[in-house]
Amino acid sequence: MDKDQQSLPGSHFADKDAARRAVSLALPMLEHGVRNASVGDSGFLYIVIMDPCLDPSVSEFEDAILYEHSIGDRTEWDADYARFARDKAKVCWRTGRDGHAVRHVVPHLLRRDDCGIWGGVAIDGIVVGVSGANPWYDEAFAATIAHCLKAVAKSRALAHPETPDLVNS
Repeated sequence: MDKDQQSLPGSHFADKDAARRAVSLALPMLEHGVRNASVGDSGFLYIVIMDPCLDPSVSEFEDAILYEHSIGDRTEWDADYARFARDKAKVCWRTGRDGHAVRHVVPHLLRRDDCGIWGGVAIDGIVVGVSGANPWYDEAFAATIAHCLKAVAKSRALAHPETPDLVNS
């Protein structure tokens, strides 16, 4: 993490540890999914989670990446799943919408260099991109992780109602 990243106003309750916990909660489903050929035949998944407080108005995309996780041996990848997951996350992060909705409902929001495939979500400010399965499963996995991150953040907020000090800051 460089000096600029340390000064960015990232999420208090949805930090890197919370993102790691969210992936951990979803991991049994994700690992089972990558072994199922009807979910996808790559046998790999790559996950990108964005910091909910670092949107395009305050951050560059790379600086807003909160956590990344790989499932499967990357040396055996048949495609660049990390790049695909980042591309999916970037479209959702920039637009604040799910990749499928951008591609099929509001394609006018796509830029020439955007990835047009879906598999990323934006849920209540939480953006997750997943690649490695069929796009509809990538989307389901991303949504699961986003909801797990939301639950972890809620749990932390309820456990510490005095923080962050929003009134006196």
